[in-house]
Amino acid sequence: MICLVAGKVVAPLMAGAMTLAWTHSVEKIAWEEDWRATPAGLEIVEARVKGSGAGMEPPPDARLVNGAWAWKPKLPPQAEIVMRRSGATADWRVCITGACRPMEAYVPPDADPIVMKVCEGR
Repeated sequence: MICLVAGKVVAPLMAGAMTLAWTHSVEKIAWEEDWRATPAGLEIVEARVKGSGAGMEPPPDARLVNGAWAWKPKLPPQAEIVMRRSGATADWRVCITGACRPMEAYVPPDADPIVMKVCEGR
């Protein structure tokens, strides 16, 4: 299961897989990453972006699917993913089985940073 941690708040997402979505602060383009919990840590399954520019160019092996560039990032399982809230863009979105909610539905709206990781002991 995946958990979000913000200070002392631990929010189990009650899911072993989720999509982390956000809007790029400069290009205003949607970006999504599919993550799943594994015994080795968080594994990225796929990344998608609906455009390019300002450091968000899709890699050469990306393919255009339903209007977005999609690819499997070459990244080993991660112990944690640290997310920051700049206030310059809309909040992160957490999508589970197709239903998306803003990050503040899980952790306080002023919490920063937020850590995504595999829940301990679950």
